[in-house]
Amino acid sequence: MLVSKNMDISQLSSVLADQPKFRYQQINRAVFKEFVSTWDEVSNLPKNLREKLAEFCPLEIKAKLFKDQKQSKGAKALIYLSDGEAVETVLIRQSSSSGRVRNTVCLSSQVGCPLACSFCATGQAGFNLNLSSAEIVEQAVFWERYLKTVGPEQKINNVVFMGMGEPLLNYDQFIKAVKFLNNPETLNIGARHISVSTAGIVDKIKRLAGEKLQINLAISLHAPNDGLRASLMPVARKYSLQEIFQAVDNYIKKTSRRVMFEYLLIKGVNDHDQEAQELVEKLKKPLYFVNLIPYNETGGRFRAPDSRRVEAFHDILMKGGVPATIRRSFGEEIAAACGQLRGQISDKK
Repeated sequence: MLVSKNMDISQLSSVLADQPKFRYQQINRAVFKEFVSTWDEVSNLPKNLREKLAEFCPLEIKAKLFKDQKQSKGAKALIYLSDGEAVETVLIRQSSSSGRVRNTVCLSSQVGCPLACSFCATGQAGFNLNLSSAEIVEQAVFWERYLKTVGPEQKINNVVFMGMGEPLLNYDQFIKAVKFLNNPETLNIGARHISVSTAGIVDKIKRLAGEKLQINLAISLHAPNDGLRASLMPVARKYSLQEIFQAVDNYIKKTSRRVMFEYLLIKGVNDHDQEAQELVEKLKKPLYFVNLIPYNETGGRFRAPDSRRVEAFHDILMKGGVPATIRRSFGEEIAAACGQLRGQISDKK
């Protein structure tokens, strides 16, 4: 009787050493195009090969799924790793006016986070480890398998690295995962449909600008000046806003891509008219735009501003010539803030 293991195809080459070359294509299609969950589903492989693959290259993804109450908006999941740790990943489903559904998945790059931002449930829980590129990709494969059960032609349309952890502090594994997701031979997700959010790791932003990838960059800003930012985000003591803006301008110059600045609105902390005016002064540049995010309360000391304050802040930016949008909350009933769900679940199975 085989012991259940986590998905791991690292031994695929040795298993296929005596097989014809076309087996690679068959298996690649089955795992990363058809998103099979077991080798028994791959009927075009010989039975003895399927048994060997089941033993040495398991496909099981251990996870706990939490669906949105409305069932149509999306879901959140805990993916359990081989060492017993768990990471969070989210599926967001959005319908257009034409009725077409777009599926966006939010991926984690670390278990926990070393940045310890004061408003972040993940950061307050501390840092455990970096994920491998395979563990990052596994989250996307999980959602592709799930979407197969939702309906025909349902696929991942967009990927955002905005889950647990700071992706650029796990740069090598993060970029390896991006290239794998983008590869036409695997998940074939277009680079312009992949986004990464960073707290502003300047040297890695510069490195990302040198990659031949047209992915989208987002900066977790959350304050218009270094003093306020440092009180919320310890990383701001290492990287000043001036350094971050210089790195962003270099990224734009090399990629011609718009850069998004994420701004978490926290009641009485960074949501005053003064902060909005400061943002106008700093962010009124070509290809800069702001995504305002009303704070998702996690039980700590911070609170969300009311809708009128959010709209007033937004209006100041728009009138000042800074393009801005307001991100609407998703899935509060399933603890949407990263770190909340993992913190509530201890029965890792």
